[in-house]
Amino acid sequence: MRLPNWLAPVLLGLSVILGWLIFTTTGIIAPYLLPHPGAVLANLIHGLTAGYLLDSLVQTNIEAGIGAGFAAIIGVPLGLAIAHWKIFSASIEPYLAASQAIPAVAIAPLLVTWIGYGIAPIITLCAIIVVFPIVISTGVGIRSIDSDVIAAARLDGAGGINLLTRIEIPLAAPNILAGFRNGFTLAITGAVVGEMIIGGQKGLGIMLITAQHLHDLPAMFATIILLAITAVFIYLILRAIEMKVVQIVSV
Repeated sequence: MRLPNWLAPVLLGLSVILGWLIFTTTGIIAPYLLPHPGAVLANLIHGLTAGYLLDSLVQTNIEAGIGAGFAAIIGVPLGLAIAHWKIFSASIEPYLAASQAIPAVAIAPLLVTWIGYGIAPIITLCAIIVVFPIVISTGVGIRSIDSDVIAAARLDGAGGINLLTRIEIPLAAPNILAGFRNGFTLAITGAVVGEMIIGGQKGLGIMLITAQHLHDLPAMFATIILLAITAVFIYLILRAIEMKVVQIVSV
């Protein structure tokens, strides 16, 4: 009997939690190295009910969402340009690839120098991190369209903006949305890194730094788990949207 696709990750997660529970309850791993799951859960519930973790989660998601939005505004046209103009593609793709070798922790201090403190450099950092997967996914999506489809559309009189909006973008939409899906997850990472380096009044990155300074391991684990849950939730939502678009395009 074939198991449902969702069951495998659930079983793996439960196995990890069971092992975590056994190791911490029996004292095989000391609490100062790995906190008990009960302590982490209590910290997570307290943070959410008290509101400070929820406020931080909202702040981090706002930064990630705005950054991903700017990345989409820049990345989709750039991906279209790369797919359509070979000279432009050959000129810019090496620099896009090189930009991915620069870690976010190296970019953040520069953004503070250029932009200042606050939410603006964090959003900018998120956009920089996300724009590359959106550019690549858009370019790949356009290039993967069957040339016979494009030729048939041109014979029917489609061209320019009409061809782009009615044929190319709809057919490339699954690839573009896949870039959004992967990119938004990266945007959350960028927001957390930005908060930790650039600073701010709230955000999950601030919560992590605060917990680290206080040597509060349960609080650190609670924040990381909240980050992971949020990332998975957003990923699944965007994945569902992507699958729906694939169904519509396939009809």
